[in-house]
Amino acid sequence: MSDILSTDSGTVFYLALLLVVLLLSLLLIYRHRAARSLPLSKVLNEIAFERVDGLVIPNGDDGEIQIDHLLLTAQGLLIIDIKDVNGTVFGSDKMQDWTVISEDRRFTFANPQPALFDRIAAVRHIVRQVPVAGRILFLEGARFTKGVPGLVCTLEELVAEYAEADTAAAEIKVGAFRQHWDLLHSRALHSIE
Repeated sequence: MSDILSTDSGTVFYLALLLVVLLLSLLLIYRHRAARSLPLSKVLNEIAFERVDGLVIPNGDDGEIQIDHLLLTAQGLLIIDIKDVNGTVFGSDKMQDWTVISEDRRFTFANPQPALFDRIAAVRHIVRQVPVAGRILFLEGARFTKGVPGLVCTLEELVAEYAEADTAAAEIKVGAFRQHWDLLHSRALHSIE
């Protein structure tokens, strides 16, 4: 009987230890993801005077299109598509599919540029007098070893391109774009937030 109790208490101990290790692992993963998303949110808020996430607008062809991140900047409207991949990315402007190779896996995804061009065109269809740009933002884990395709950038490059040192001048520019920003919101079908 004591052998059974010692075996059961040993099993319970190991199960409890396994549970603690699992919970600590989940906590570390959660904190790592939260730490990675904080700089993203900080950067988007730094370059944007206003921002909307998950906006759905007409696409100009009796359909609709979703814009994950739309920012009002001193340079106009900026559409951001975010790719969070870890590994070496092989892609170019003309390739139909891009490939990511990491230490433990390999996968492909459709070239994100055509979809971004469609989003830009849909926004331009609504607000014709405002500069509209788009960027495909790759987060920290992505590396391009064979050249970076057009419209692709990192957080640092996004800040370098869109951050405004002169806030007063930037606010004047943004004021000129505000009515177009409001028009875009009024034409929105709905927002997913």
